[in-house]
Amino acid sequence: MRALHIIAGLAISASLVTPALAQTNLSAETANANGVPGNTVLALGEFANAAGVANIQVATGQTLTNSIQNVAEGKSDISAAPFILPFLLSRGVGPYAKLGKDTGAEYADRLAVLYTYRLGVFTLSAYNSSNVKGWNDLAGKTVYNGPPRGAALTNARGVVKLATGLGDGDDYKGVQVNWDQAVKTMTDGSADAFVLPSSFPDGRHTAAVASGGITMWSMPKAAFESDATQKYMKAPGSGKVDIPLSEAIQPEGVNVVSEDDRFRGVATVGGEVVRKDMDEELAYRLTKAVLDNLDAIKAKTPFLPQVSLGEIADTATTGMCGAMPLKYHPGAVRAWEEAGYTVPDCAKP
Repeated sequence: MRALHIIAGLAISASLVTPALAQTNLSAETANANGVPGNTVLALGEFANAAGVANIQVATGQTLTNSIQNVAEGKSDISAAPFILPFLLSRGVGPYAKLGKDTGAEYADRLAVLYTYRLGVFTLSAYNSSNVKGWNDLAGKTVYNGPPRGAALTNARGVVKLATGLGDGDDYKGVQVNWDQAVKTMTDGSADAFVLPSSFPDGRHTAAVASGGITMWSMPKAAFESDATQKYMKAPGSGKVDIPLSEAIQPEGVNVVSEDDRFRGVATVGGEVVRKDMDEELAYRLTKAVLDNLDAIKAKTPFLPQVSLGEIADTATTGMCGAMPLKYHPGAVRAWEEAGYTVPDCAKP
């Protein structure tokens, strides 16, 4: 496990912060440091320290399936969470089948949300030297589709099924490695193609393109508009992206392809989760540290302004409500409302 320790470098005046909270030490888990959840958790740690709220030790490169279970079990304080995971956890299915329905439901009921964001849009990409030239070429190929047991893997398999009808293991060979090994796996020839959650521009592709030109494909229009895909995008943890092709920005050397002037894809939505029993004042101050510094956080990477961070009104964007079982932490609700946002009633505890 690789941990990044974020340590406050300046003393905070006792008149500006509650002493007990200034001394709080928290642990957090997230995915690859270069991705959306990695950046948001690291930013939370940075600005929580700057505000004198807490010292946060962040472990990056984690499989988030395990991370939210660690939060539920009290082994960690904060985790990035694609919202498909608490949904599966609440039912004790998928990667949580060994926990069972009752334990899974109990664990999910221990969790609450501070704020939300879009983790990525599932895209197909391949080096131009690959024999994969689009979605129709995946049969019989080796496809890197995320980390073992992760929500990204579940969604990547689902997106390929929707786009092509092909199944992992039956029609193509899926390769899974943890996020910290993603770029190496993309560049070392382990896979013919990659189906991964991507940003605009995407950090993994920015690094991988140094090894050669890459093409990224939008989801086929017919598959995207099918009843099955439209239903899938309304499921817990999923969202819809349909943007002008000109906004699907990627680094130089990555050619973005669509059959028309739109880029389409299934998105993964999620947010930062904590335990419900986290002190309300602490949850309030953690959320406030992010809301007070949205501009600074979004300035950290080219893609963070486009991930809906700091948005709360539209539950179709945030992934809250519906079948997704988690609510906002009461402290988070107070921070959002104090900052002038309207929290949807269905997302309040």
